[in-house]
Amino acid sequence: MDLDLLGSFFRWCCIINFSCLLLSTLALLLMPDVIYRIHSSLFKLTREAFNTQIYQFLAMYKVLILVFNLAPFLALWIMQR
Repeated sequence: MDLDLLGSFFRWCCIINFSCLLLSTLALLLMPDVIYRIHSSLFKLTREAFNTQIYQFLAMYKVLILVFNLAPFLALWIMQR
């Protein structure tokens, strides 16, 4: 596997994961009550607990994207220059 293919892989991983993060964030900003109703019917959570959990999830997802997608992509990009 060459560096170009690996760089392309991590680039697409970044694009897909950041798109999912953006979509999730926009959904929570635009229709928080709908999302809360769906999740509260599945799990018995208060609104405050739901808000805490969902924001912790988004924060952890962002950190994981940065560590496991963006950092390797940038390292490969620097190596190719």
